[in-house]
Amino acid sequence: MPDDADDVVRLVSPDGVRLPSPEHDPWVADVGDDELVALYEDMVVVRRLDLEATALQRQGELGLWPPLLGQEAAQVGSARALRRDDFVFSSYRENGVAYCRGVGLTDLVRVWRGTAASGWDPWSVGMATPTIIIGAQTLHATGYALGCVKDGVDSVAVAYFGDGATSQGDVNEAMVFAATFHAPVIFFCQNNQWAISEPVGLVAVRALADRAPGFGIPSVRVDGNDVLAVTAVMRAALDRARRGEGPTFVEAVTYRRGPHTTSDDPTRYVDAAVAERWAAKDPVLRVERLLEARGRLTDELTTAVTARADAAAAEMRRGCLGLEAPPPLSVFDHVYTAPTSWLERQRSQYAAYLAMFDEVHAADDAPDAEAAEQHGGAA
Repeated sequence: MPDDADDVVRLVSPDGVRLPSPEHDPWVADVGDDELVALYEDMVVVRRLDLEATALQRQGELGLWPPLLGQEAAQVGSARALRRDDFVFSSYRENGVAYCRGVGLTDLVRVWRGTAASGWDPWSVGMATPTIIIGAQTLHATGYALGCVKDGVDSVAVAYFGDGATSQGDVNEAMVFAATFHAPVIFFCQNNQWAISEPVGLVAVRALADRAPGFGIPSVRVDGNDVLAVTAVMRAALDRARRGEGPTFVEAVTYRRGPHTTSDDPTRYVDAAVAERWAAKDPVLRVERLLEARGRLTDELTTAVTARADAAAAEMRRGCLGLEAPPPLSVFDHVYTAPTSWLERQRSQYAAYLAMFDEVHAADDAPDAEAAEQHGGAA
């Protein structure tokens, strides 16, 4: 399943050459040099945030982090095509999408520092809390999309997931429902070639996009390292959904250049030669070459973009280090919209459990206090 197959949509080659496409060019006709610069800045900032979060985890400030290195174009290109009233349902790696949706920089790391069960308010940014259960978010997206139809609005739901998730029952069940009821949902699969340490070839002997037509869903394969092509394909899928023509399956062919998460060691299973070939197709470098060919990649631009990225990383680091652990009993606060007797019983039992430690500490401190009092009295 090579990424340079004839069925893969590509508008910018790895060496930065703009490739014409009568079918897809109209969807990005408004993307001029200024818009390309904006997409370039997004990708640079997202990459810088990702590297900073990885460093924070290595320094013990985060419990875990799922890097997105190499997938910046797939996330930025698709996210910037969305309207504010569209709604995103993602897995744990779509921090670039979250950035584009307006999620606060500190909010990106709350969950991974262990100080919150959800990093942000989903309604304020149009993006649900990331789903850790592989593929479950596709069902959520399909249900939300059906709700949009019932409400009579032309908003679209987008489900982001990886190649490994296509083997999960939830994803296939979601596509059945979406196709049957013409739900305005886009299944956006980032095929980054790896499901943790297993290659995509283990779960699919053909392109992943070939599966969707079996459900009655049209599909498209796009170069996931080409931000312009991703934007074009996403806009076309969104337009189709808004016109009431139902779901689309997008396979963004990309490559996960880092570990699955920071607890993973990809050197144990990744062929270094293959990784090197994908590095030459880097999504950020590709746009740099295109901008350079157009005379827009100036020293002033790169300096400004780098400064913006560094400032964002510094802000995220400050926010991360400033996060405080929540009170232990707050874990019960948002389980249900209204308290239940069953939940209140658990809360009181947990409170009693925590109180036991206070009693132990008080007992341990008593002899020291008594000795100090006796010593003071003798003096």
